Amino acid sequence: MALVVPLSAAEPGVTAQPQPEPAAQSDQDEPDSASDSGVTSGEIVVRSGRLRGQLFVDQAPLLQLDETAIAAEGVTSITDLIAQISARTGSARGRGGGGQPVILVNGIRIGSFREFANYPPEALARVEVFPEEVAQRFGFPPDRRVINLILKDNYSNRQIDFEYEVPSRGGYSRNEQQFGILKIADGGRINANIQVDDGSLLTEDERNIEQTPGSIPQVAGDPDPARFRSLLADTFGLDANLSWAKAIIDSGTSLSANLNYARNESRSLDGLNSVVLTGPTGTTALRTFGEETPLARRSSTDRISTAGSITKRVNAFRLTSTFDGALTEAETAIDRRLRPDQLAVFQNAALAGTLAINGPLPSDTENGFDLARSRVLNGSSLTTLEGPIANLPAGEVLATFDFGLDWQRIESADTRSATDATLTRRQLSTGANVVVPLTSSREEFLDALGTFTLNLQAGVEDLSDFGVLGDWNAGITWQPFDGLDLSATYIWREVAPGLATLGNPQIVNFNVPVFDFVRGETVLADVRTGGNPDLPAETQRDWKFSANWELPFWDGSRLAVDYIRNRSDNVVSGFPQITPEIEAAFPGRVTRDADGRLIAVDRRSVSFAETRADRIQFTFSTNGSIGAPAEGAGGPGGFGGRGGGRFGGAGAPPAAPAAAPAPQPAPPTTGPTPAPQAGTGGRPAGGMGFGGGAAPTPEQREQFMAFRARLCADDGLAFLEKLVAAIDSGADISAEFPGIDAARLAPMLARVRGADGTVDPARLAQFRTRICSFDPAMMGGAPGGGAPAGGGAPAAAIPPQLAAFRERACGPDGTAAIAELVGKIDRGEDVSAELPGVDPAFIKMALDRSRLPDGTIPPEALAQFQQRFCAAAPPAAAAGGAPAGGPPAGGPAFNPLAQRSFPGWRYFFNLTHTIELQNEILIAPGLQPLDQLDGQATGAFGQPRNSSRLEAGLFGKGMGFRLSGIYTGETRLDGAVGTSDLFFDDIVTFNLRIFANMGEITGKNEGLLKDFRVSLIADNVFDAQRRVRDSAGETPINYQPFVIDPLGLYLGIDLRKLF
Repeated sequence: MALVVPLSAAEPGVTAQPQPEPAAQSDQDEPDSASDSGVTSGEIVVRSGRLRGQLFVDQAPLLQLDETAIAAEGVTSITDLIAQISARTGSARGRGGGGQPVILVNGIRIGSFREFANYPPEALARVEVFPEEVAQRFGFPPDRRVINLILKDNYSNRQIDFEYEVPSRGGYSRNEQQFGILKIADGGRINANIQVDDGSLLTEDERNIEQTPGSIPQVAGDPDPARFRSLLADTFGLDANLSWAKAIIDSGTSLSANLNYARNESRSLDGLNSVVLTGPTGTTALRTFGEETPLARRSSTDRISTAGSITKRVNAFRLTSTFDGALTEAETAIDRRLRPDQLAVFQNAALAGTLAINGPLPSDTENGFDLARSRVLNGSSLTTLEGPIANLPAGEVLATFDFGLDWQRIESADTRSATDATLTRRQLSTGANVVVPLTSSREEFLDALGTFTLNLQAGVEDLSDFGVLGDWNAGITWQPFDGLDLSATYIWREVAPGLATLGNPQIVNFNVPVFDFVRGETVLADVRTGGNPDLPAETQRDWKFSANWELPFWDGSRLAVDYIRNRSDNVVSGFPQITPEIEAAFPGRVTRDADGRLIAVDRRSVSFAETRADRIQFTFSTNGSIGAPAEGAGGPGGFGGRGGGRFGGAGAPPAAPAAAPAPQPAPPTTGPTPAPQAGTGGRPAGGMGFGGGAAPTPEQREQFMAFRARLCADDGLAFLEKLVAAIDSGADISAEFPGIDAARLAPMLARVRGADGTVDPARLAQFRTRICSFDPAMMGGAPGGGAPAGGGAPAAAIPPQLAAFRERACGPDGTAAIAELVGKIDRGEDVSAELPGVDPAFIKMALDRSRLPDGTIPPEALAQFQQRFCAAAPPAAAAGGAPAGGPPAGGPAFNPLAQRSFPGWRYFFNLTHTIELQNEILIAPGLQPLDQLDGQATGAFGQPRNSSRLEAGLFGKGMGFRLSGIYTGETRLDGAVGTSDLFFDDIVTFNLRIFANMGEITGKNEGLLKDFRVSLIADNVFDAQRRVRDSAGETPINYQPFVIDPLGLYLGIDLRKLF
């Protein structure tokens, strides 16, 4: 019989358990131990272990990615990974902060995401995504989702990556090179990375862009302005990053530091100088000239930034303090067009007849340039103290206290302005968040009501340029039954405009195509951008209702629904499209000539009186495996399974009963929990089993017996203490503890820790006692050789001493008998009569994997165990196959040395659909609201009512396919009376990524091919284009398909090598 112990906190079939515990578990945190409370038959309450650094909060995760699921994304860095799953990390609340999730590492805040941005995804053990409410536990407002990155304890590599991309129509190219080195060991991390990217210029003539009427030269031989107007700028970027971190195990303190330098350059073209010449006879001609010196805009930005963090335990609390600072210098040079007096020289000459209207004009019109400079200094610090402050019958009351200090200074200067601008802001903030458990199924306090948790938060901030602003919110989470989370949150917040929105230098861009809804035409106008110092603070009032349901009828699937109601006053927004209402509401922002033609627009930010929006969002996700395990692979996790033990037995041979469906991970992951590779000489091992399995290989048995002998020696306890300390430090233990897999042993050893995260000597001694009191005969397999040659009985045979229990378990009331046995074990009763020679502690630990989040074991799990246990060969059949007097077949009870594999294909599918129910803007008191869903939107493309995002993938055998799609519904923009409306068709685009690990697919996983991956990229696979038409069916100039999307079908290749 294989008796096994789970060594992972998140095995297939185990769902994260929302419980009122500290918001994150650090390396020193302890998993809960089994409950000692009395239980009824068939109901077992136990709190299973979890991965170090895993968040343990009331809200269920929206997404979990294990190592296999991360690999299935086919990305090269953590930055790419987060960008690829952005559909599930962006806030459903609809506020601006939703675009940047809160990033945690091992459950702890960090100084800056830059520290981990370029880590390879292989360094991750797991990724968790949580809803916005969790952000409050870390001192942030509830408008950003939370991503928790859980790193591996030991990992190192060197990385070289090269990517080259071009559109199918040519005209443009982009390349990127990245070099990096990373080492995670001995409780420390160090990373150095440099990245260079370069993109070429793409001009309008390379996409046959139709030019704006009145800008096309009327003389043959004049330069085509389309050649000197850019759709995409010529760009160059350099990023160099250095990060360091160290955990001081003895004190529970961790430190990190980061230094980064980035430079970005760009050059874009704004067209040519032009003039209208009139001859002596009155004949006119529009001329373009100056092709050697086209009007250009050149920008450069240099940024030096640094960040750091410190985390330590303060009694029962965790103190975290972070700092992030940067110096950014930007410079933009804008070529000057010829002044009217300079153009008058050509006009007067033509009128006098000394210059033919089709005569030569200068090709060099260099006229100097204007220069806009900005210098930004900023520093921010946030300190949080989190931990329990009281005990209630339903659990601990948790609190987070935060204090923040932000300082920012913007200095800007422009040669077109007589004065320079300097803005400074100092921001002090403080707040508190309290999580109060009201009822608890786990604690059996009013458990008939399910689990209710109240969340309260309040804060205040003092801004040197705005005075005092406040915020508060309240929310409640309800788990009526296992697998369903319901929540409601109300948020009230005052928000000041960003300092850049207030004080960025003002820049005028020439010859920008602008659609004028007043006249229904596209013109080339001068557009002013920059800061607006007169903007007020915004007041936000939001409701958010959410449901997160793990579907009981579809394994590995989850449905989430969010309803959001936004109300805001004094809303800061970019300048909207030019309609009669907008022009009347913001006088002075639009400039027209004597004929009413638009010639200039000031697009600096404005403030709307009020906005109202309601939306509902649906997200469905599912994942799993395709096909059955390979021949000889073990069964799935659970009670039984004919597979080998968690630590080593090989899977049953083909003659054994058929394997059950493949194990599924805790939803909503995008791929099953990865199965480690089988140990040397062993067949693929199965899932955790309580119903037998094939005998361990000789090597596995020998390794386990050597470990057991060392552990049970006189100094075995000291040996175990040393082993635990080595694993905690993250050091390489292969030399001192050969054959022991630290990654698989660490989660189980977490059970020997006390409440403060340190090792509990009593628990450690108990762990040793259990191992040493275990009868090695129960492992199966002879010391010298495993199962007998030639076969005989199936390897999944039941040992003879369990015949009586098997008879009861496989009878009509078998599940009740099993439930009764489980209840006895949980209550600590003597079960030696039912299970002679078996340590019940191992069974108790093994059962953790099948428990629900409330600690109970569902009836279907008991039935599944009964089916698998009774499908194994009975004792009589086993007798003929085992050597006389030899031990029964079965996997080893404890063997952290063996591993398993699952060579099948994994899939994932995620679909998010958003419906805008209401979206209105009140520009100013006394005006009618603009219905953005009914043609009165302020954006250039209107406001679609429906939008969707799709993510799907298939991964296995060294290859992966990932498909993503974005759907945007149709919209309409109304023009002024007597002019044309604009109609926007709906559009769906698909992106495809195919990648292959060359060593695996060629079977030559060594040398250059080892860890060498080739990826093929195709964005906008079907070359979809957004179609925009007016009432006459014509496309306005600035809504041409290639103006909207100059690239279309975009192809690329990525070559990546790890050393």
